[in-house]
Amino acid sequence: MLFLREDIAALWGERDPFACAAEQDGDIFRAREGRRTLRFHGNGRSYFLKYHGGIGWKEIFKNLTQAKLPVLGAMDEVNAIEAVRAAGLDTMTVAAYGSRGINPAGIESFIVTDDLVGTLSLEEVGEQWVASGHVPVVFKRALIARVADIARRMHGAGINHRDFYLAHFLMPQEDVARQSVQGPMYLIDLHRSQVRSKVPRRWQIKDLGGLYFSTARFGMTRRDLLRFIRDYTGLPLREALKEASIWAAARHEADKIYRRYFEVEPQLPLQFNEHPGKDI
Repeated sequence: MLFLREDIAALWGERDPFACAAEQDGDIFRAREGRRTLRFHGNGRSYFLKYHGGIGWKEIFKNLTQAKLPVLGAMDEVNAIEAVRAAGLDTMTVAAYGSRGINPAGIESFIVTDDLVGTLSLEEVGEQWVASGHVPVVFKRALIARVADIARRMHGAGINHRDFYLAHFLMPQEDVARQSVQGPMYLIDLHRSQVRSKVPRRWQIKDLGGLYFSTARFGMTRRDLLRFIRDYTGLPLREALKEASIWAAARHEADKIYRRYFEVEPQLPLQFNEHPGKDI
């Protein structure tokens, strides 16, 4: 399975695309478990490359014993990008992909996407608020509504993210400067995403809990949480709160991540703690 857009085909020429992906130079973001993630430049453009060289049976069994689904190759992200686009949401643009091999532990694959230049993550937007000591309330509420809509549409399309944090929402810098949510909001880092006819409740809760945890630094109030619930469900708040169990479960999931990361008991709404604890 192989797809090369014209610009990538011109950049790599007649060489084996898999060898090109494996050897591509660039700014390394991650290199572990048989996987490399990097940014590279060519033909006056910027790209992101994820290369999977096969994670081996040891890593597969390690993930399974930890009740984690292993990422076997780049095609999971290709399929997730297509599903997110089909749901009418903004995401990455695929410039190339390839996959070869049938042994699950040794599948070699890659994906190249256009670099989303001139964007900021919602985590970075929140960090700007922290640094300035000012939270623009109207803009924050508009972002809550936008993120809730994306989450609702994503889950409604049978997609769960599995890394559903504010860091994986990108918006144009000029929209941040104008405090506008009318432009694109890109959902990225879909390599662990799953696509089904319907998202199982367990994975819906994990996504919602992860998203809630990632807001801890940015001054979410109880009213903000209620706004999210209303906008995510698309129901009047009184009716939305009748399904209390899912929101209690999502809070429990966020609490669990918080304890693991900060190593202290959370206060509600979740608030940032200066002790960084362990890596997630």
